[in-house]
Amino acid sequence: MTEIAEIMASPAYRQAVEVMDAEHDRTVEDIIRLTEIESPPFGEHVRAAAYLEMLRAHGLEDVEQDGIGNVMGLRRGSGNGPMIVVAAHLDTVFPAGTNVKVRREGTKLFAPGVGDDTRSLAVLLAFIRAMDAAGIRTQSDILFVGDVGEEGLGDLRGVRHLFHEGKYKDRIKAFFTVDSPEMDNIAVGGVGSKRYRVTFRGPGGHSFGAFGLVSPMNAMAQAMVELARVQVPAKPRTTYSASVAGGGTSVNAIPNECWMEIDLRSESPAELARLEARFHAIVAYAVAGENHARSIAQGEITAETALIGDRPAGGTAMDSEIVRLATAAITAHGFAPKHVASSTDANIPMALGIPAIKIGSGGSGGRAHSLEEWIDVDRAPSVRGMAASLTAILAVAGLAG
Repeated sequence: MTEIAEIMASPAYRQAVEVMDAEHDRTVEDIIRLTEIESPPFGEHVRAAAYLEMLRAHGLEDVEQDGIGNVMGLRRGSGNGPMIVVAAHLDTVFPAGTNVKVRREGTKLFAPGVGDDTRSLAVLLAFIRAMDAAGIRTQSDILFVGDVGEEGLGDLRGVRHLFHEGKYKDRIKAFFTVDSPEMDNIAVGGVGSKRYRVTFRGPGGHSFGAFGLVSPMNAMAQAMVELARVQVPAKPRTTYSASVAGGGTSVNAIPNECWMEIDLRSESPAELARLEARFHAIVAYAVAGENHARSIAQGEITAETALIGDRPAGGTAMDSEIVRLATAAITAHGFAPKHVASSTDANIPMALGIPAIKIGSGGSGGRAHSLEEWIDVDRAPSVRGMAASLTAILAVAGLAG
């Protein structure tokens, strides 16, 4: 593709890659520094404060923290192109108190959250330094963002705020989330999800003396069994999981309350809506079944269903500029990218019809979301991946002059 070849042939781009290579050790230091600041769900503020100062030190304009907790800074372009966002998320899946000390073994770094998504935060800083050192100017303004709430019940609240309430919401025309090291997958589809907590309640009683009364545990178990029988399409991929459950007071008591948390997902908004409707019907069926099967002399079983997570499904067209240019840029660096669907910050702009994709930060890694999460920071493959993603960003932002 001509645009990619011209960027990679330009002296400024070559200098930027040289800078990323020369400063690789600094990027690794940034990864370690940020990883060792714990950033649990809904507790990203300490890392956010540190990253805010790092953005400020990199000379961006309008460096600030917004009302939801995102930190961001603007690298101005020539004004001849629409604003694009390059984001990485600040939060990890690990609760407060998790040991986040980085252990190094050769070129590998081990620590919870080191690859998802802390490496990407450091790589964004490397992009800024390289572009500045090489004197690269883009047509579009680029907003660099460290966002909150990507993981779990964070429910994409950071990027949701950015696009629905943020000061730049009407200016953003393209969105990159840099998430995970892998370069071989470009997420062009957003897997939507609905997450529910269902609380079943009943009269309760002694397990022997009140035997025969309705039990919320029975209703919950029936709902789980019925959900497990639901047939869903393999394409568009659609899934469900009864993921967490609890309740009861004693082994010798019929519970008066129990609960479960359910995760429903699909690449298709229509299939997700169908699955959601089936789920609600299953809960109603389980409650009615238990009330019919046993005595309601002391009260009936009820179920309260609360939505605790809602990630919209969406997608970016394969023939869109952002997909075409990113695919060409990453391929030009020797990768063979596949186009996949995933659940990332890009879901929000996708659902709004704004071109958005997920790309990688370079290098390799594994065991994400585990205490043994790791990344490999070997210089050559790391810089090659960073260069590929930077090329994609520059292609969409446009080189000025």
